[in-house]
Amino acid sequence: GWACWKTYLGRPETDEFRCMSMERLGRAIRENRRPEEALSVLEANLALSRRNWPHDEKGIRTAQTNIAACFSDLGREDEALVLKRAIYAKEVTSLGTSHQDTLRDGCNVANSLIKLHLWDETTTLLRDQLLPPARRSLGPDHKLTIKLHYTLALALRYNPEGTRDDLLE
Repeated sequence: GWACWKTYLGRPETDEFRCMSMERLGRAIRENRRPEEALSVLEANLALSRRNWPHDEKGIRTAQTNIAACFSDLGREDEALVLKRAIYAKEVTSLGTSHQDTLRDGCNVANSLIKLHLWDETTTLLRDQLLPPARRSLGPDHKLTIKLHYTLALALRYNPEGTRDDLLE
């Protein structure tokens, strides 16, 4: 993180390697369990991306995903969910419902819904919007399809109003 950032710090703000090193620094700080510090770096990275590369939607969504993960680490799950929903909606619009990135970001939404105990919304999202296209486009044995099934199992397991039939699913 720091070595990468120090290497490219002297470059102009519009240099893509400087931007990438800032992202790497933020992610490294977050991975070292310092999300408060990481958040400020990742927010600066998002601002830099929007200012210098406003048409790079994928890069901006990546920066937003990093911020959403930081929000989750900080226990700010409501804020994380808002951002994750926005990212997922953009992925659906730009890539379609069957794209692996869309499905991954949908799984991120589902994980936040679980943390917020929004059981019905979680199961509806997974059963109706994520698992059918995952099975079609990736297949039943793909790692992401299995992860989506696992996430559904967690939601069904921890839902206090879940039924025996839900658990047998």
